[in-house]
Amino acid sequence: MINHGMVHLAASQSVEDVLEELQTILTTKGIQVFALIDHSGEAAKVEMEMRPTKLLIFGNPKGGTPLMLAAPTIAIDLPLKILIWEDAQGKTWVTYNTAEYLAERHELPANLAQNIAFLASLAATIAE
Repeated sequence: MINHGMVHLAASQSVEDVLEELQTILTTKGIQVFALIDHSGEAAKVEMEMRPTKLLIFGNPKGGTPLMLAAPTIAIDLPLKILIWEDAQGKTWVTYNTAEYLAERHELPANLAQNIAFLASLAATIAE
């Protein structure tokens, strides 16, 4: 399903398992993890219930810096992000912004959009 530049892929594992697989892949590829935002964990701290929802922010300055030099506004969407969340039926989802959406949104030159094109295959791998 694609919606406003986002892709939502159903995953066969739990939020935690998908997150762990994503972190392992990124580490293996030498891609830096900048932050993990545990939305559901933060909700619990203020005594609110939220289904597991985690956002991983990651990237590679060697790939991202040329994008920001060509189109400074892309810095609002970089580093890259993948959202892993559970819906009301207990199904896990992997959500990300497409490279095409980001390229169009920030008018990136086509040759630079390839720097973030790996996001689709990465998300598909962890959603399997």
